[in-house]
Amino acid sequence: MTALLTSLFPGVSLDGIAVLIGATLLGGLIRGFTGFGFAMVFMPLASIVLGPVAALGLIWVIDLPFALPLAARSAKRAEWSEVIPLLIAATLTLPLGIALLTWLDRETMRWLLALLVLAAVALMASGWRYHGKPGIPLSLGVGAASGLCNGLASIGGMPLAVFWLGAQRNDRHKTRANMQTYFGLSTVVSGAVLWAKAIITFTSLVMALPLFAVYGVGLWFGTHAFGLASEQTFRRIAYLTIFLSALVSLPFWDGLIGR
Repeated sequence: MTALLTSLFPGVSLDGIAVLIGATLLGGLIRGFTGFGFAMVFMPLASIVLGPVAALGLIWVIDLPFALPLAARSAKRAEWSEVIPLLIAATLTLPLGIALLTWLDRETMRWLLALLVLAAVALMASGWRYHGKPGIPLSLGVGAASGLCNGLASIGGMPLAVFWLGAQRNDRHKTRANMQTYFGLSTVVSGAVLWAKAIITFTSLVMALPLFAVYGVGLWFGTHAFGLASEQTFRRIAYLTIFLSALVSLPFWDGLIGR
């Protein structure tokens, strides 16, 4: 079993493989529970093991077989007047995010990724709410930020989470449907760009093979837990899990734990 795992994860230690499996399971639970958050959990942890560029390619491959069916199932409940402007703006800024990803060094990217996620969680957990119906300029601005973050670290859901979780009029069902629909559509767009930039590689495809089942299990449990949770519990669990994942990934700890 050990030999099989090491062959599927070339150049990755057993501890690193364990981190990838744990991050995939935890990220799947959050994704199934909230409709977002897989990348916000997975990317900070996977970047420690693989580096941000390889982690970005891997996360896209893992999520693809699940994102499209989830989007199809949620499309009827989604608010398309918000989803479409967001998607258009995100598509335009995605290449810029990818350019920054390949330009910045690994250590800087890890700090930036973790701090962005922590800042987003702090804003969401602060109780801030947006009142009223978002207009086109606001939707385009959030979409542009989402595309930039998606290309930079596959955390395009972060601005959207702030946008939709912070909307006073949205409940968890509407938020979840919007998120899942958006991610399904953006996955197709981002996949084409990442493949053209050679960020999705054969190694990404091989590494994803044992992680599909892990992610599927996490999604299944997260989806079923969603029906049991209250609105308050829904938000608290999402915030806490994302916060802890980003906190653990900070390069500050490397010297203390010999990472």
